[in-house]
Amino acid sequence: MATIVGGFATSHTPTIGFAVDTNKQNDPVWAPIFKGYEPVQKWLKQQAPDVIFYIFNDHMTSFFMDHYSQFALGVGAEFPVADEGGGARQLPPLQGHPALAEHIAKCLVADEFDLSYFQNKGLDHGCFSPMSLLFPEHKQGWPTRIIPFQVGVLMAPSPNASRCYKLGKALRRALQSYPGDLKIAIAGTGGLSHQVHGERCGFNNTPWDMEFMDRLASDPEGLTRYTIAQLAELGGMEGAEVVMWLMMRGALSEKVEKTHQTYYLPSMTPIASLILEERSNEQPAESTDAFLRRVNHELEGIEKLQGTYPFTIGRSVAAFRLNHFLHELIHPTHRKAFLEDPESSFTQAGLTEQEKDLVRRRDWRGMIHYGVIFFMLEKLGAVIGTTNLHIYAAMKGMTLEDFQKTRNAQVLYSVAGKEAGKTDWDKQQSK
Repeated sequence: MATIVGGFATSHTPTIGFAVDTNKQNDPVWAPIFKGYEPVQKWLKQQAPDVIFYIFNDHMTSFFMDHYSQFALGVGAEFPVADEGGGARQLPPLQGHPALAEHIAKCLVADEFDLSYFQNKGLDHGCFSPMSLLFPEHKQGWPTRIIPFQVGVLMAPSPNASRCYKLGKALRRALQSYPGDLKIAIAGTGGLSHQVHGERCGFNNTPWDMEFMDRLASDPEGLTRYTIAQLAELGGMEGAEVVMWLMMRGALSEKVEKTHQTYYLPSMTPIASLILEERSNEQPAESTDAFLRRVNHELEGIEKLQGTYPFTIGRSVAAFRLNHFLHELIHPTHRKAFLEDPESSFTQAGLTEQEKDLVRRRDWRGMIHYGVIFFMLEKLGAVIGTTNLHIYAAMKGMTLEDFQKTRNAQVLYSVAGKEAGKTDWDKQQSK
């Protein structure tokens, strides 16, 4: 079973990444940043976690207000550095752990936490800024995998302290029930007191920061009773993101020992870190077998439905490249490139030979077996000028005429819009 080796918290200000990238280790103003993180570096090296469950918030980089989630779980195999405006930092991508991520998702949903899932998104300074200091050897490759967990703290209404703490407790149960032999560290990031907008810009409250870090170990439930407005009053509006420290705390045992703490306030945001080590081992009332039965309850027996393939996180990760290629057909430039020179568009997208062959042959059933979700087939059909009914018939292994006989009305339709020629089949049908 998986083991939680402990938790750590860290600020994620871009100040940290800037100091790393510009080699400020020996500058007297910047040196305290590097010195303060040495115990965390040492602890991570000693614990050697296989995976870090990394709680952070994106800064309207990859998660914009056009689709903003409260809780977004990174389920992909790889996470690159996001470009935040001046070019992406020269850091290798972080490797994910899709199997553990899918297990966590199933467990949290069973405990009534509704999540969104993401892959193929860059991570901004909320993730990479502290990671580049925590692992000085990162240029040779990261020594651990990561499961990024994005919390939507920038747009109200946002998850409150109590909700984040409870999610942490559910996360603990999920991790403890994972059957793989993994060592997992929990990271809570953000804060501490700061405000970066409005006339209150530049606000800090060091006494509150110290109180918060002390109570995080000894009185986390007391901290959950603060509202977002109260946290903003005490620590600045952006400082209210400390709810993510509470999520990390919730994932640890009831009794912890704070074995490291550092705090340095050079400019706008305190650069703080701490380590919490577990000092108790409470066992849940619900056995692991009972918990997993509850987790798997909703899809139990689905495998008995012949010709049915639930689109799971696992399938979405395995077939992401092909699904993404087909999804991009919603963009006119990609459609045009595909129709004019499909082989070049395949190569540009990095499709495998198997994936190319599936699309070339319009192997609708084969694509479903491979892991393509039906609604990508629907888009491909619209682009090439075929109907949903043709696709349905092919998946059944029937001619269109024979499949139509099983329907109440012999109609044809597709999701094609206004592009010329895409619904010519309708004219032929009318004749």
